Amino acid sequence: MSSAQLNRAFVVLLKRDLTLAFRRRSEMVNPLLFFVLVTTLFPLGVGADPALLRSIGPGIIWVAALLAALLSLESVLRSDFEDGSLEQLMLSAHPLSVLMLAKVLAHWLVTGLPLLLVAPLLGLLLGLSGDAIVTLVQTLALGTPVLSLVGTIGVALTVGLRKGGMILSLLVLPLYIPVLIFAADAVTSTGAGLPVTAQLSLLSALLVLALSLTPAATAAALKISLA
Repeated sequence: MSSAQLNRAFVVLLKRDLTLAFRRRSEMVNPLLFFVLVTTLFPLGVGADPALLRSIGPGIIWVAALLAALLSLESVLRSDFEDGSLEQLMLSAHPLSVLMLAKVLAHWLVTGLPLLLVAPLLGLLLGLSGDAIVTLVQTLALGTPVLSLVGTIGVALTVGLRKGGMILSLLVLPLYIPVLIFAADAVTSTGAGLPVTAQLSLLSALLVLALSLTPAATAAALKISLA
């Protein structure tokens, strides 16, 4: 199999998933609405003190982003499993890990990228400084792909279960904690005038590690789940 054929299969699957996502706009909008609502309603519960909101704002935004990503995870493979497309992908001559990477990219473009675009407005709402907002965008750009990549492994393990949502949460949430810690700490440190090179480097390392390992792990999980 030539690399040109593999690249074509990757692009075709990516376009297919994006087209299906835009046809089901409610599934695409729900995580974004959840992200915005959680972030905007939180000040009503803790008060409108600017200093308090600046101190907890990074944590609020990142927890909301994590939960929004978790909310949208099942859409990565669920529809393909229900209509039989997933079995066809597994029987394809193309490497399953590359095909799974295309599906993860489509998922991030539909769910992760909108969070990245809306986050600066929410940062302003919570009183974050300009530098902190820049760091927030950087952490989301590095961290949300990791959430999609790692979460897809959990989806692959539970896709054959009728009610796998709770099991999926238990599998995935512990793996999300490092991203949450480093990302929120980077934004908080920027607001305090501290360097954030270490946190951003760790997030970059997590992204490279996830890109290297999770496609193959997802393919193996699918074979185990649907065996």
